[in-house]
Amino acid sequence: MLCCPHVALTPVRVTASTSARRNSLAQRRTRPTRRHASTPKASMTDVQTALQGLELNEERFVGLLRNLIGEVEHLQNTGVGTAYVPQEDLAIKHCLEVLAPHRKENGGPLEIEHVTYTEGRGNLIIKYPGTGSAEDVLSFVGSHLDVVPANPDAWEVDPFSLTVDGDKLFGRGTTDCLGHVALMTTLFSQLAELKPELKTSLTCVFIASEEASGPGIGVDGLVDEGRLDHCKPGPVVWVDCADSQPCIGTAGAITWHLTANGHRFHSGLPHKGINAIELAMEATSRIQKKFYESFPACEKEAEYKFITPSTMKPTQVKCAPGGLNQIPPDATVSGDIRLTPFYDVDALKASIEAEVAAINADIEALPTRGPCSKYVITPPGGGEPIVGNIKLEWGDHLLTGIACDLTSPAFGLMCDAIEEVKGKAEPYSLTGSLPLVHEMQSEGFDIQLIGFGKMSVYHADNEYCSLSDMKDAAKILARLIAKFG
Repeated sequence: MLCCPHVALTPVRVTASTSARRNSLAQRRTRPTRRHASTPKASMTDVQTALQGLELNEERFVGLLRNLIGEVEHLQNTGVGTAYVPQEDLAIKHCLEVLAPHRKENGGPLEIEHVTYTEGRGNLIIKYPGTGSAEDVLSFVGSHLDVVPANPDAWEVDPFSLTVDGDKLFGRGTTDCLGHVALMTTLFSQLAELKPELKTSLTCVFIASEEASGPGIGVDGLVDEGRLDHCKPGPVVWVDCADSQPCIGTAGAITWHLTANGHRFHSGLPHKGINAIELAMEATSRIQKKFYESFPACEKEAEYKFITPSTMKPTQVKCAPGGLNQIPPDATVSGDIRLTPFYDVDALKASIEAEVAAINADIEALPTRGPCSKYVITPPGGGEPIVGNIKLEWGDHLLTGIACDLTSPAFGLMCDAIEEVKGKAEPYSLTGSLPLVHEMQSEGFDIQLIGFGKMSVYHADNEYCSLSDMKDAAKILARLIAKFG
């Protein structure tokens, strides 16, 4: 194990040959060595020719995206019971209008299922059946129907309607993730018109409740009910990333709150108080030091081309209200941890909790600041001492990272398709986080990550996607389908 004794490497199946292949990937070759056992070289069939030549129906795509962005005000999501609870069925309605002529019941090839666990908050499953066995499957999952909130006052255009400016398509959700919903809907409608006879059965799944909490409403509900079990034998391409390249790794995200309890007193008599801000700062510094000692940068992060290693940092500070001439009695430092998938979240928590306990057991071992700074006050004439302490609480936000299986045929074929359209494939990893994918990987799904929006505007004001990128995306996905046959 390359990181530490508690590394969890089960998501990535490692062999001597794949280790060499990953090393070549780390050296950023244009084309990493890959396995093509499932697609032997042969003359191109009529089906492959048709798919290789597929071009995105631009008018249909932009029209659908315009309708989807028009619903965005009611697709914003900050979680169940908050100000913004989306109604994903408003988006599904427009997708179904495009797909209606191609439904099986209307004489088309598409099998469509609208699955809802909470009123108005549906998921959509679209199937294009192939002629092969249950093992011959390729799925596109993860494009979600909810969006993060947008403040119109901060935008240069209306976030709740589509604005076309040359190649740029502006609006909340164009990159994350309604642009992908429009892309996949248009692609499947074109497949239904083209009617290629495929051995591989195709599935596309649009999900609810990705941006904020809503247990059991989205893909987790579908997995729990077994509605995606048919996807397990083949790759699941998670279409919710950016920049038209394979994302091969993401980090876990764990939020934390460290509260320091001191003793309030007049700042002119600092020796009679315990400064909670100083205590919080010193405790945070020691905990960070322990974190970086225990979870350092490791070899696999380089192999997977992670931009940064695991990190722990404070991002917010607050303290008890009071005057500037008062030593504060309590202060809370909050932040997050980004943990690469080669470390175990439970081991991380145990390590940090043990360090907090060690600090509390010997609070005076922490550095002080100046001759009057202290963390224990002994009252004159004896009596029970006043002892500062710290308390750690883990936040509700917890995501686990993922390392994609680089031995999967889907990874190699996806890189080939990208290279054919974009000129080269450049897989990357980052310590951003994706919900749900680790859980699906743990359930046995072969998760591969890609997306075609712009990383630079993810969750940002003036979000946009590129029409030319979406047109290339249709070519990439059609070629990937052709390679599976």
